[in-house]
This record gives sequence, structure tokens and C-alpha cells, in this order.
Amino acid sequence: MSGSTTLRAKGLILVVEDDPALSLMMRYNLEQRGYRVEMAGDAETALEFLATSRPDAAVLDWMLPGLSGLDLCRRIRSNPALRDLPVLLLTARSEEQDAIRGLDTGADDYLIKPCSIDTLDARLRALLRRHQSSYDVLTFADITLDPETHRVERGGRLLSLGPTEYRLLDLLIRNPRKVFSREDLLRRIWGQNIHVEIRTIDVHIRRLRKAINGPNEIDLVRTVRAAGYALDDGPIAQEGG
Repeated sequence: MSGSTTLRAKGLILVVEDDPALSLMMRYNLEQRGYRVEMAGDAETALEFLATSRPDAAVLDWMLPGLSGLDLCRRIRSNPALRDLPVLLLTARSEEQDAIRGLDTGADDYLIKPCSIDTLDARLRALLRRHQSSYDVLTFADITLDPETHRVERGGRLLSLGPTEYRLLDLLIRNPRKVFSREDLLRRIWGQNIHVEIRTIDVHIRRLRKAINGPNEIDLVRTVRAAGYALDDGPIAQEGG
């Protein structure tokens, strides 16, 4: 055996960053970690690449010339072919509301600059593991969720969910009847290092209920007293929420 080691490619990452020095550093470090990397200096160049190629994940700087990273994320989520593309926002913004805004736009994760390459690598690996899981259509009661197309139906009726409500339902439908505390949901939906108020979960649960519950339909999102929330079609003690 030779002394050199060949790294197994972890996937193709599109990095959209307008700072040349930072772009060069990110490309070098990610390639050293085993990724293939495609760089774009603005959103328009990124969209041209995405029109013909499909990366395994995208890292978007929030502040870009012209179309912002946030707007680029919206464009990605509005494209059926890219709707499930893992997106990580990279930004100098550190306010809680900015984090919520980015994630509600459809980003899967959020990192504040400057961050270490170890942290970026760990977040990318987590995103890739999550999105490489089974794409089988998920079903609970009369709700179906297709992870590949992000199509959600109830009783054959197409539902319109926001990005955060979709992630909540995806988590709940993969873990039917399991009760998640508000803290669990905050950690799983928004991540470990983003500080979001507990009441934010209640707001998004109300939105999820409104989106999936039609007239005369049972409310499948149960509020379990002093515990949290669960997707359940059986009798559970509830409180308002």
C-alpha cells in the first residue's frame, strides 16, 4: 500500500459565496474533507448551474450581490426538481428572527460566520444523511407525505404547507404516536445552536393544524398535557394549543 490516502467523495456541494478569499478557502477545505465542490459568486450563476446539474447540497451566503441567498433559497424551493435539495444558509446575521426567517424560507440549516470547517463539515454530513434516507411515501391515517416531491395530501386533498410546517409534519409522521416535547421539536427543527423561543413551536403547530385539518376532520396533531405534541388518531388527554 502507498502512503497516500484516496478520500471517498462525500457528494457534490454547491457553494454560493461572493468573497473570493473565503470561496477559495471553503473550496480547498471542503475538497480536503472529500467533497466535490462547485463555486458560484452570485445567485444568477448558481441558478444557471442548477438548471443543468443537481448537487447533493447547497451552501448559500445570505448577503450576495443582486439576488440574495434568501431569495435564491426561495427559488430553489419553488422548483419541483430542487424542492428537496438540502440547503444550508451561511451568514453573519446572528439575530434570532433572522434564523427563523431563513429556516421559514426553506433552508434546512443555518450557520453564523465565522464558523470552523469542522462545524460546516458536521452540518453538511448531517444534512446529507437526513436527505439520503428512504424516499418511500409516508402515511398516517388519511394523510400521505411524499418526501421526494414534498407533496402532502389528506383524504386525496392536496395540502399547502409552509417549509417549517412541512418539516414538523415530516418528523411527526415518521414517528407516529411518539410525544415530542417543545424542546425536542425546537432542537430537531431549528438545530442545537439556534436560540428560538418555546412559543415559536406553538405558533407553527397552530399553522400545521390549520393546513391539514378540513371541516369535520379529526385533528391528528394532539397536544399532550404537560408533555408536548404527537401525531395520533387515538384518545389522548389534551390542552388547548
